Amino acid sequence: MLETNAKSLGQIQADPAMLALRALGWILTDTDRASRMLALTGLTPNILRHDISEKATLAAILAFLEAHEPDLIAAAEHIGATPQALVCARMELEA
Repeated sequence: MLETNAKSLGQIQADPAMLALRALGWILTDTDRASRMLALTGLTPNILRHDISEKATLAAILAFLEAHEPDLIAAAEHIGATPQALVCARMELEA
């Protein structure tokens, strides 16, 4: 069981979309941070609902974190990833 969980965690960390979704979950735990993300990215609740699987939307979420290092570090820590993994995920989503 532990081996399966470790494998699943590794797959999550390797999947840019999953990292972005987990990061979004962290962003949304704080109303001020969520409002700042919407204001700075141009995303709206409707866009998030309808385009959440779009690479550009997911990349914008990660770019928001990347623009403010304390949030990048805190989000990475919360979701069990490294800041570098989030940056690489954004780059992969933008490719």
